[in-house]
Amino acid sequence: MADTLFNSFFIGGFEASTHVLRSGKRLDMLEATGHTRHIRRDYQRLMDMGINTARTGIRWHLIEQRAGVYDWSSALPMIRSARETGMQLIWDLLHYGYPNDIDLFSTAFLRRFRKLARAFAHMLAQETDYAPYICPVNEISFFAWAGGDGAHMNPFANGRSFELKCQLVRAALEATDVMWEVFSDARICHVDPVLHIVPNPDRPYEIADADGYRIAQYQGWDLLGGIFKPEIGGEARHLDVLGLNFYPNNEWVYKGDTLKRHDPRYKPFREIIREVYSRYQRPMFIAETGAEGDQRVEWLRYMCSEVRAAIDEGLPVHGICLYPIMNFPGWEDDRDCQNGLWEYPDANGNRQPYHPLAQELIRQQAMFEPILQVQNFSQFS
Repeated sequence: MADTLFNSFFIGGFEASTHVLRSGKRLDMLEATGHTRHIRRDYQRLMDMGINTARTGIRWHLIEQRAGVYDWSSALPMIRSARETGMQLIWDLLHYGYPNDIDLFSTAFLRRFRKLARAFAHMLAQETDYAPYICPVNEISFFAWAGGDGAHMNPFANGRSFELKCQLVRAALEATDVMWEVFSDARICHVDPVLHIVPNPDRPYEIADADGYRIAQYQGWDLLGGIFKPEIGGEARHLDVLGLNFYPNNEWVYKGDTLKRHDPRYKPFREIIREVYSRYQRPMFIAETGAEGDQRVEWLRYMCSEVRAAIDEGLPVHGICLYPIMNFPGWEDDRDCQNGLWEYPDANGNRQPYHPLAQELIRQQAMFEPILQVQNFSQFS
């Protein structure tokens, strides 16, 4: 594959959420999916399917149970299994969860996160001999809304989403600078949802509000790049690689229902990719995408078709991450979310694949291969 960022175009995403719910329950999706018990086998499973890159994450609440004291025993098996198998990892440093004693709005949070990032970087430098791929804060925009406005997750605030977004951007900038101090060639992936919102034709007075809400999806990247509120510290250099998350419910009517793809107002995904690139001129990858149940195959087919169209236009899309790569229990209700390529492991660590999706993935890999062999991404990497 020519001039692409990752070791494989298709990427496997391990759900790594560790946040606390309103009920007080802390999630640990790497544990809940059985991945922590079968890390090496899970990596080998992906590689057997031609997937040589994976998204994963560290679990801060396990690593720093006492301030300033780091226990890497939860991360080292992933690092060492990746080294043994040849799996390339993209690390989330903060995937919604953090130690209970931290106030996310405080300056102490920023100091603690910077120190965590530095400690992780030095540990990686001891364990590996290649530049890491790091996502400092996963989904800044979603995190800010869910934790700062709707009180759906920690820190359970209301009316503070923009304040939290700015705070998370500061944290991401701190972690980025620390990573580059240790690894000058580290690649920094800033991952956020992309979406499309249309006004309700019955409420024409909401047209401006609907478009404003849509444009707000770019606030996180604008802050990171110093385009908006540069006093926070963002600069163009901080926007390294952009990760675009897109699911079947990422387009909707303002204050209304989800748009279906047959709706003429639905925006083809290639146009969303084009809009992101026109704003930032940075390399991109699809950092999360997937659907549930029997929609999985058709959704992958749609997304691959749109990404191929974008690449044909010359847009630098370096990969598609199937997320999650394994079924997981629903955050709020523990329901069995059938949205992965593999099931939960049995007693022997075997996972049953969802054969229709596996077959479609093989078909799509074959369709991308000739395109990627000739596409020149070198100026965008």
